[in-house]
Amino acid sequence: MGVLGSGTMARGIAEVSAAAGIPTTLVARSAAKAIAAAEAIGGSLAKAVARGKNTEQGRAEALGRLAVADDVAALSTCDLVVEAIVEDLPAKRVAFATLGRVGRPGAVLATTTSSLSVVACAEASGRPADVLGLHFFNPAPVMRLVEVVRTQWTSGDVLAAAEALCARLGRTGVPCADTAGFIVNYLLFPYLNEAVKMLDRGEVDVAELDAAVEEEYGYPMGPFALLDAVGLDVSLAIQRRLHEEYGDPDLAPAASLERLVAAGHLGRKTGSGFRAGPT
Repeated sequence: MGVLGSGTMARGIAEVSAAAGIPTTLVARSAAKAIAAAEAIGGSLAKAVARGKNTEQGRAEALGRLAVADDVAALSTCDLVVEAIVEDLPAKRVAFATLGRVGRPGAVLATTTSSLSVVACAEASGRPADVLGLHFFNPAPVMRLVEVVRTQWTSGDVLAAAEALCARLGRTGVPCADTAGFIVNYLLFPYLNEAVKMLDRGEVDVAELDAAVEEEYGYPMGPFALLDAVGLDVSLAIQRRLHEEYGDPDLAPAASLERLVAAGHLGRKTGSGFRAGPT
């Protein structure tokens, strides 16, 4: 298995794959990013050992299955490659054009986009029958759901391979259509956006609303904590995509979300967002 990218999602998917017994190659944009990704995966596996979710032997074996590189040619022998780069369609199309050339014949090419068009990625690859979406959720080592997104071109063999991979990784693969937001984000982000609009109207306090949702609905996180965990830039990109696709004025991104992203406050990854730093 190959993973293209070195951010949070790419590292998480690579960790899950290596831990499940699959030789895994992660390709980053530079040698420094590749090394940093390997170190981060090692740290995550060590935390799993400390929590009793893995053993020291399991950690060592997983790391032994992991290779990192800074040249996409390292993915040329993989049976399945997951693209997990920035949530930007032009960038993903460039990546899929490259994967279409580099990937071996018959290799499955998957995108883990959370809201962008899988069809557009498939078109760019030049081999659309080999392409589908595998939307993992953050944090990938913990979250069990994977949305399996089939386009009109995805072959039956590719779909079967994706479903088999989900089973081997211990994940629940749920089939869905290639529509903006798929299933989960189509339902989730309007709720998150409405919470921010309530904040903009001065109707709620961030911590109090999160506490209310956690207590009354039993959710593990309130909306503002979840937005910070997802990343406000990623959240804004998803909300913009939903608004663009469906044209509903109620789906327009809330002002505070736009403002925080413009100021570089992106949530946990920058140490400031709705739950920390300026609002």
